[in-house]
Amino acid sequence: MSRSLRRGALAASAIVFSIAVLSACGAGNDAQTLGVKPDNAAVTVDDVKIQNALVITQPHQGVKGPAVVSATVFNNGSTPQTLDAITLPGTTATVKLTPAEGTGPITVPALGSVVIGGAGNATAVIENGTEAARNGDAQKVVFKLSKTGDVGLSAFVVPATSYFKDFGPSIVPAPPGATPTASASAEAGHGEGEGEAGHGAEPSGEATTAGH
Repeated sequence: MSRSLRRGALAASAIVFSIAVLSACGAGNDAQTLGVKPDNAAVTVDDVKIQNALVITQPHQGVKGPAVVSATVFNNGSTPQTLDAITLPGTTATVKLTPAEGTGPITVPALGSVVIGGAGNATAVIENGTEAARNGDAQKVVFKLSKTGDVGLSAFVVPATSYFKDFGPSIVPAPPGATPTASASAEAGHGEGEGEAGHGAEPSGEATTAGH
């Protein structure tokens, strides 16, 4: 390869690297908040921006259970909005929304944001997640906000592993063929021992009474 071609190849590599770095920086701290890569689905409609939208399924292949929607919802408007619903068009999925506080609607404050998914955040649980979403697909997800209305985008469907394990479903059934853990077995044995000890204490008490 000639020197000019080498220089051209190096320059092209530098440009690609710079674009990747700028893309990551452009995602800001919001991508870091979710702890996932910044190239996930995002969309902006009026005052609302939705970033890092994902459908996260069970971590074990072949296990039926709930899935979740994970995203950050920004409100650049001067008045708060509520997230009234999340739907998955083309499926029969039902999504249950729960705010971080546990009750009431999920409110996106004016000039603020709400993280959906992860410990201590609001949640969006897809009850029949296994049937509604398949890993590797791009699933249409629609966020319905009180003022902006429907905001739709295609979200990647991924299992709750690697980057996404802390944002997946909180209910994770055991995989087929799984055996009880050592700690569970120990706890069971401990409970049985306590019961036997309790029965053993009764005759001791009766013998003492008889002595009197």
